[in-house]
Amino acid sequence: MPSLHNKRSPWLWTAALAGYAFLYLPLVIVVVYSFNNSRLNAEWVGFTLDWYRKLAQNCEMQTAAANSLIIGLVASLVSTVLGTMAGVAMYRYKLRLLPILVLAPIAIPEILMGVSLLIFFVLLNFSLGLISVTLAHIAFCISFVAIVVRARLAGMDESLTEAARDCGASPWQSFRYVTLPLIMPGVIAGALMAFTLSIDDFVITFFTAGAGTVTLPLQIYSMIKIAVTPEVNAVSTLLMLLTLALTLIASKLSPGALRSQ
Repeated sequence: MPSLHNKRSPWLWTAALAGYAFLYLPLVIVVVYSFNNSRLNAEWVGFTLDWYRKLAQNCEMQTAAANSLIIGLVASLVSTVLGTMAGVAMYRYKLRLLPILVLAPIAIPEILMGVSLLIFFVLLNFSLGLISVTLAHIAFCISFVAIVVRARLAGMDESLTEAARDCGASPWQSFRYVTLPLIMPGVIAGALMAFTLSIDDFVITFFTAGAGTVTLPLQIYSMIKIAVTPEVNAVSTLLMLLTLALTLIASKLSPGALRSQ
C-alpha cells in the first residue's frame, strides 16, 4: 500500500512547478521579447538584435547606467566597510540593542524608509541628487553586509584568533592577519550583494533622487509609462543577467550567508 507521502508527491510537484512558473515565466517572456522584431509586444514577429543596438546608442540610458554604476560602486564600498564592522561587533559583543539597530533597515518597508530618508534630507536642507541617493543606499546596504559577515564569523574557528593572541598579536593584528582573511569570502559576498541591491533599487531611489538625477531603474520606469517596448525588455534583460551573475557569485563565496537571512 503506497504511503501518504507518495500519494501527495504528484500534487506537491504540480504545486512547485506552478509556483516556479508563476515566478520565472514572466522573466523568460521579457528575455524572449527583447529579441522581437516589432515595436509592439502583442505578438512575435521575428528575431532581431536591433533593440540592443539601439540601447547601446541611447544617451539617456547610458547616463542612467553610469549613474547607477557610480552609486552602486560607492555604496557597496562604504557599506562593506561599515557592514563588516557592524557584523564583527554583533558577533563579538552580545548587546541586545545592537542587532536591532543594524538590522532594522531590512525589516522596515522600503517605502517607509524612502519617505523617512527624504524627510531627513529635507530637514537638513540637503540637496537631493547623486549624493543623497548614495547615502540612502549605504544606509540600507549596511544591514545586508553585516548579516553575511556575521554568518561567516559564526562558521570560523575561534581557536585561530586565540592562538594569534597567545603569540603576542594585538587585537588589530589578530583581526587583520587571521580573522579578516578567513571572513574575506563573506566580505566579498556582502559587497556583491550590496552592489546588486543598490543597482536594482527603485523605491528608495525614487524618493531620494532630485530633479534631473536618473538611475537605471528610474529610467526604465519613465520608459514603461509610455509603453513596454522591446528596448525596455532589452535593458531589463541585461540588468537581470547582471543581478543574477552577482548573486550567483555571492552565493558561491558565502553559501551559508544567503541561507541565514
